[in-house]
Amino acid sequence: MCVVEPIRDVEMIEKVKRILKSNGNRDFLLFLLGINSGLRISDILKLKVSDVLNKDFISIKEQKTHKCKRFPISKSYKRYLEEFICDRLPDEWIFASQRNGKPITRVQAYRIITSACLKAGITVNVGTHTLRKTFGYHFYQQKKDVALFQTIFNHSTPAITLRYIGINQDMIDMSLQSFCL
Repeated sequence: MCVVEPIRDVEMIEKVKRILKSNGNRDFLLFLLGINSGLRISDILKLKVSDVLNKDFISIKEQKTHKCKRFPISKSYKRYLEEFICDRLPDEWIFASQRNGKPITRVQAYRIITSACLKAGITVNVGTHTLRKTFGYHFYQQKKDVALFQTIFNHSTPAITLRYIGINQDMIDMSLQSFCL
């Protein structure tokens, strides 16, 4: 199994956003929520309209860890979210399949993400977990607070956190590239 990578280049993130926006709001919003929240895809796909309707925070019980998690709905995607759900019923799934009204599957989410990344010219290994890793990578790059990031992702050590988003490998690569005897 290949390890997926974050999307490190902000221009590539914008390119993926444009591609997904042209597919429709659902796919665009799925990507936007993933890269801005750091939630796992399994938790994103289980969100209902009532989980976000008229709220500033989303509170969930993580499917993997069974821990409660609360995070703000950032301004960067709140308006898209509100537009997308404005005419929907509270018990509807946010990321519903067009075929049956149930949430799209992890496989379908994978297809959406990988297809858009391929069209954008992203060559690293990507998957649904790329969204979470992209959030982590850019959060760390902006805040440089590994302890806070470690807490957000429930990691046991800073080393695990840095390895998870590829920071350790980036630092190793840069060090080795500039090394010369």
